[in-house]
Amino acid sequence: MACVPESPAALRRHKTSMQDPVSSLRDAAVDHLAAGRSSQAIAAYEALLRVTPGEPDDWFNLAYLQRLQRDFEASLASYDRARLLGAAGPEEIHLNRAVILAEDLRRPDEAMAELERALAISPRFLPALVNLGNLHEQRGERAAALRRYEEALAVEPGHALALSRLANLRRVDSPADPLIQRLRQALRVPGRHPAEQADLAYALGKGLDDAGAYDDAFAAYGLANQAARHSHGRTPLRYDREAHERLVDALIRQSRQPAPAAVVATPAPSVFVCGMFRSGSTLIEQILGSHPDVTPGGEIDLLPELAHRQFLPRLSQPDRPLSAELADRMRREYRDGVALRFPDAALLTDKRPDNFLFVGLIKQLFPGAKILHTRRAALDNCLSVFFLHLGPSMPYALDLGDIAHWYGQYRKLMAHWQSLYGDDIHDVDYDALVTDPRPQIEAALAHVGLGWHDACLDFHTSKSTVATPSNWQVRQPLYQRSSGRWRNYERHLGALRTALGHFAGE
Repeated sequence: MACVPESPAALRRHKTSMQDPVSSLRDAAVDHLAAGRSSQAIAAYEALLRVTPGEPDDWFNLAYLQRLQRDFEASLASYDRARLLGAAGPEEIHLNRAVILAEDLRRPDEAMAELERALAISPRFLPALVNLGNLHEQRGERAAALRRYEEALAVEPGHALALSRLANLRRVDSPADPLIQRLRQALRVPGRHPAEQADLAYALGKGLDDAGAYDDAFAAYGLANQAARHSHGRTPLRYDREAHERLVDALIRQSRQPAPAAVVATPAPSVFVCGMFRSGSTLIEQILGSHPDVTPGGEIDLLPELAHRQFLPRLSQPDRPLSAELADRMRREYRDGVALRFPDAALLTDKRPDNFLFVGLIKQLFPGAKILHTRRAALDNCLSVFFLHLGPSMPYALDLGDIAHWYGQYRKLMAHWQSLYGDDIHDVDYDALVTDPRPQIEAALAHVGLGWHDACLDFHTSKSTVATPSNWQVRQPLYQRSSGRWRNYERHLGALRTALGHFAGE
């Protein structure tokens, strides 16, 4: 779950006449922006604004582009310049600044202040109400989150996201609960976008699961995944099994190449927590983050962004070693990125589950890096992924057979990493952790060089911000009801068991 869902920035065109001497500059900037050529668009807007620095829409578009290029402080400044120059829709500018502050720079207090400023301008501005509710959730402020969502529903009674978020704020005791009826009624509204249908149906599934209506819950989750498949553009989302197998094979082959030139043996900037989604990574980070010497970083996007931009394109030639120059550049960008977000962190956790794909890259950049690998019983893990709205970048989550395939490839890759870096990878077993926590916690702490601290058993009282779907679960004492959860759905899981093969019995 993203910290704050971003409001899409509109393409703002300043009206010019044919006689305007800067019209060609502006047209070039807008054309680059519309075509997705971010670097060229930024250069064009900067040239334009040197000539005509007083046009707020040009500053707005520059700010939007600067965020795409991850120049976050510059983007904040450009948005503010647009606002001070009188840009239309200043509440939208405050919203977009809040997105950067919360999601990119991890400054949630400042993000909340921006959203409050948006509401001071436009008290019925729905994106600010919903995003404030979301930020209150991440901080564990249940009553405040509920108030903001209900305010949004007072503005738009059928608002899908606000209504769906209510299901996360409490357990539902009965299928007759009024919230279940509100969700069912909202799903019957004709003409809803598939993204809205997905939000509502996932929430309905969660409520019915709470209430023990497991067959109805499974049907609701099936509807949710079907809607999610059609929620992003005209082409349905599709998981390409063969392409993913090729990626895993290429990652394995690349990791067998000679390592880049040795680097100075300084500590890695982070402890990396990874594994399948829904395998307990948020839980172990919350536990470790309760230790006074640990800063929980949450799902930091730095490594995947670096990998997709600079590392994965090289896998077309997986027999080619990672150059020392490229490794040094990526290492520096990662260090600078975490220092910007967490300047005072002593020991930082980078908890991005799908970083298991990049363990080889992590070890090439930071040879001394420690990995915590979270594991969970396969049937429970796969079912929990099916019940979660993971987004368009993870289409495998929409089908149990595809989830089983992804799981098999994950286990293949982790077995390879264990064979290369076994001493630096420590498995944290979710089911063992919730059954007998102290030995598991002590072992995880020892792996990252820390001794025991009693606060780790009181992790659920932490006031830290948690921006993942496990937010409310990790604010409770440890419980075992999620272990063996698959048995509630056993009649629906025959194909999944078959697809998982021997993993299903683990």
